[in-house]
Amino acid sequence: MSGQTIWLTGLSGAGKTTVARAFAAQLAADGVSVEILDGDELRTNLSAGLGFSREDRDTHVRRVGFVAELLARHGVTVVVPVIAPYADARAAVRAHHRDRGTSYREVYVSTPLTVCQERDVKGLYARSAAGGLSAMTGVDDPYEPPTDPDLTIDTSRVPLDDAVDALHGLVRAESEVA
Repeated sequence: MSGQTIWLTGLSGAGKTTVARAFAAQLAADGVSVEILDGDELRTNLSAGLGFSREDRDTHVRRVGFVAELLARHGVTVVVPVIAPYADARAAVRAHHRDRGTSYREVYVSTPLTVCQERDVKGLYARSAAGGLSAMTGVDDPYEPPTDPDLTIDTSRVPLDDAVDALHGLVRAESEVA
């Protein structure tokens, strides 16, 4: 299998990282070279010092996209659970992949805001509601949903195993084209 980037975008708490980890585990079990580029981990290491302004968020997304493309170009299947709230930054990442002949697939984890707020895995929605956090994506800062994703998964309706199966289908379809 040749390398490719599978980018999971969606709100905080949508299930991006959970789906990414389960998918990556199955790929690894199948002998596929796989790497997860988690947005939270990369923000600490690759994008330390960046804030949450639109410019900083775009910079972070482009940095992650650069690393993803580099790994994918070298045969790794890269799974990227990153919010990436702005359509133009995601389009730039897609273009960067396309310009280098590297496969890129965008997956919209479309879990509704109300479900993400109920899950509130990191406590961010509660902090935002209490006034202790501003510029919360999807609350008081925009999230621009993809208009033409390669796959859409609503984790409030789709069980984890089915989400992983859908991603496998996406990867298989890509492998058959390549």
